Amino acid sequence: MSAETSQTLDRGLRVLDVLAASAGGLTVTELAAALEVNRTVVYRLVSTLEQHSMVRRDARGRLHVGLGVLHIASAVHPVLRDVAGPVLRTLAEAVGHTAHLTVAEGNEALAVAVVEPSWTDFHVSYRVGTRHPLLQGAAGKAILAGRAQGPRPPYVVTLGELQTGAQGLAAPIDVDGLEGSVGIVSMGDVDERTVAEHVMRAAREVTAALAPAPPPPDEI
Repeated sequence: MSAETSQTLDRGLRVLDVLAASAGGLTVTELAAALEVNRTVVYRLVSTLEQHSMVRRDARGRLHVGLGVLHIASAVHPVLRDVAGPVLRTLAEAVGHTAHLTVAEGNEALAVAVVEPSWTDFHVSYRVGTRHPLLQGAAGKAILAGRAQGPRPPYVVTLGELQTGAQGLAAPIDVDGLEGSVGIVSMGDVDERTVAEHVMRAAREVTAALAPAPPPPDEI
């Protein structure tokens, strides 16, 4: 017998998934169509989620993901740092550049974990909590590359987009429900081929560490 699930909870989570993927928001009718459920059901779901600030309405009455989701998401950042920390440490020590894990938050890239190399005389100081537009910098552009359908670049290199003279190299991570990238930043020349191999390996390791565990086999 398969494990029992809650249909209401499942639908509520699907509401959040659909709204998160809809930059312009949705009406109740559009949301009901996307979920393939009755409008009355959607009204009840939305009303409950609004009470918990998980869904909000704009001035036109269109539905969006609410700030309550960001509050929950912020609680995940320490978990991401714990998981990614050892991988970033290995990366930073191997290449001699500051390593970071960056995630998408709205239209911005947010650094949630940073590790600086211990043996270099000079390296970039990069703070946890640093934000910048996804369209700027290697970390954000790697996240956007991860969204691409079909062939996509395995990594992204940028020069001077966030700070004059700074070079970045980042690769997307591939985890359901999390858009992010692993990368490095340097004020000096970067051996692109060598560093890219280390960064892509680190991205794969972080992906494997964050990937959901497979569901348990059905009980007999």
